[in-house]
Amino acid sequence: MKKFKLFCLTLCCVLGLTSCSKDDGNTLYLYNWTYYTPDSVLKAFEQEYNCTVKVDTFDSNEVMYAKLKAGAKGYDIAFPSQDYTSIMIKQGMLEEIDLTKFPNAKYINPEVLKQTTYDSSMKYSVPYYMGMAGVAVNKQKVSDYEKSWNIFARKDLAGHMSMMDDMREIFGDALAYQGQSVNTVDMDTLKKAADLISKEWKPNLVKFDAEGFGKSFAAGDFWVCQGYAEVVYGEVPEEKQAEMIDFFIPEEGGPMYIDSMVILKGAKHYDLAMKFIDFIHRPEIYALFLDDFKFPGYVNLEAEKYRKTTPMYQADQMKNGELKLDVGADLEKFNELWQDIRFSAD
Repeated sequence: MKKFKLFCLTLCCVLGLTSCSKDDGNTLYLYNWTYYTPDSVLKAFEQEYNCTVKVDTFDSNEVMYAKLKAGAKGYDIAFPSQDYTSIMIKQGMLEEIDLTKFPNAKYINPEVLKQTTYDSSMKYSVPYYMGMAGVAVNKQKVSDYEKSWNIFARKDLAGHMSMMDDMREIFGDALAYQGQSVNTVDMDTLKKAADLISKEWKPNLVKFDAEGFGKSFAAGDFWVCQGYAEVVYGEVPEEKQAEMIDFFIPEEGGPMYIDSMVILKGAKHYDLAMKFIDFIHRPEIYALFLDDFKFPGYVNLEAEKYRKTTPMYQADQMKNGELKLDVGADLEKFNELWQDIRFSAD
């Protein structure tokens, strides 16, 4: 995930939290995605439970996982995406969730839990947010277009489009467009997807860009971007968003993600961590999270009653999405083809 506007608290230290300050027993340590924890929610929790919350951040699942495996200590709750949640469960890196201390579990959408085949009973993980990347179109520059991943095959838009520098996302888009699972590991199927990306889409792109596409879209340089809605909306002034942005998730579907809250093995503040997880899913609190990022509230439907903003896209656009799952050693197949796509001459 992904991410966004600045709402994080001060980082504690680079390799672990225990060496930073003496543990007073009343401080909760979170390890979350960059710009993914609204300050309003953290302050409300601190006030209600008379505690302190400190947040350290990561910008990819790989960074988060590598740091924890390298021995980083002190974190209580982490927020991995579904494939890494599955890996961390299998490797015994997580404490079990005490559902007796989680009354707000009743607000978790059962349809979301059906997707979490790796932990549908929430034994080790609690869904935080479910979302998808899609396509942002500058309506002032492009007036006629099909709402499909194959918009990137438009030669007339060459030089004004970008896709994220994210292997599983781009392969997932191509596979979904071709009617295949985003988790396929069949090499022939992957090669067909790679051909679509390299021969039909890549020649029309300015670049693969996972960081600056929002700014380039806002500046009018990129007219069509594949990516997360919040990145684009976060760069375009609010008064210009309606007239400038059309964000859609193609009907073909594509890769979907579920970021979850997990309590790390050996967490020193387990009870406080459970209070935080339950607090997040209190509908009026979860609505603060939705409002900060203008997210659809699919994980916690009850929260929609309390929200004050209009979401950037509707949850039903994700109906054809498919979770990216851990494909184990077969990930190397994706990587081999992706290197050819990324670094071959146009």
